[in-house]
Amino acid sequence: MNASRPCPALAGFPCFAPSRTLRAMNDTADAGDETLMLAWAAGDAVAFERLYARHRARLYRFLLRQLRDPSLADELFQDIWQRVIAARRDWRPEARFSTWLYRIAHNRLADHWRAQRHRPPAPEDADERAARITDPDTPEHALSEFEQRRRLQLALDALPPEQREVLLLRLEQDLSLEEIGAITGVGRETVKSRLRYAMDKLRARLPE
Repeated sequence: MNASRPCPALAGFPCFAPSRTLRAMNDTADAGDETLMLAWAAGDAVAFERLYARHRARLYRFLLRQLRDPSLADELFQDIWQRVIAARRDWRPEARFSTWLYRIAHNRLADHWRAQRHRPPAPEDADERAARITDPDTPEHALSEFEQRRRLQLALDALPPEQREVLLLRLEQDLSLEEIGAITGVGRETVKSRLRYAMDKLRARLPE
């Protein structure tokens, strides 16, 4: 058994001494998420650090857009990764890693909303915090990036939670309809319907 040590990728979380699994690979950057997850379960710390680096920004942005509260997003973000760590030994590549990760996020958000029974108002700096998260795929427009993100967030806030979730999973995480259905626990046609309604409402609010 390899001794655990503090993980530089995620403060306070355990890592393990690297095994030969990923060292034998020519370029770990090209390894798929599922390969990295299996390597990490076998004890390779480099695999976890690569996996975490790939998904941390997108996952945090997904949570922040839903919660609109940086402190809550931070809390759930840490909790989700702790659940990933706890489940690594039993994980099997029956679905894409991203599908599994966002299923955990979906369930954690559902638990949060059930406990809260309502969506709390966003803190005053929520728009600014959301705008600071870099997204190289955002198209250039005449409006400033901050203004684009602010208007998009307001439009997202106006969507029903189930429509907002499928839209974010589709557009920001690039998941298939089937994967979104597996995450949210609904059928493909329901996902399509929610996505269509969400897009129609966004187009109405953001015609440009």
